[in-house]
Amino acid sequence: MYTPPDFRDDDKDSIRTTIHSAGLASFVTATPDGPVATPLPLFLDETEGEHGVLYGHLARANPQWRQPPLGDALAIFSGPDAYITPAWYPAKKETGKVVPTWNYIAVHAYGPVEFFTDTDRLLAIVQRLTDQHERDRATPWAVSDAPPDFINALLRGIVGLRMPVTRIEGKRKMSQNKSDADRSAIAAGLSASNRPSDRQVASLIPVRKQS
Repeated sequence: MYTPPDFRDDDKDSIRTTIHSAGLASFVTATPDGPVATPLPLFLDETEGEHGVLYGHLARANPQWRQPPLGDALAIFSGPDAYITPAWYPAKKETGKVVPTWNYIAVHAYGPVEFFTDTDRLLAIVQRLTDQHERDRATPWAVSDAPPDFINALLRGIVGLRMPVTRIEGKRKMSQNKSDADRSAIAAGLSASNRPSDRQVASLIPVRKQS
């Protein structure tokens, strides 16, 4: 991932937040037939290894797990993003030398991947993923709410993946390379948007508070 110094995010807490907040990741492998990508919910177990281990599952019918990966796999996690119109920049009126851009947050995690079909390991992954996304609901659903034979039948239709993270890159492009006046104008413009992601990005732009 191309990351200019202004946008590099090396903060472990920030990277962890992006991974945990992402509802869906893009899981990418290089194969003899070319790159293959699958949108997958993944969770990071931070108790394993230096950077943690990613776990998830994909459909057994998905050919990705049957194709031997060439080198490391890649998991892409995305945070909030927003289009930035040049109409917001004060410089537009002054010089006209402004262009559109996009603000966003991204994390790229790399590592070797293992695919497996062991039922106990698969059940543990399904349970952890379910608990992660259900825990904040008023009435959380649990895997144990469904009949065991039904769950076992579904487990036969998926394949688990385990990816120890050996390298991780974080990028946080939030107008850090712009002037204070530009950042304030961008934040104000995004704050007035009807798009929730725009307003979220507005709150992440570093704006210097007036003393």
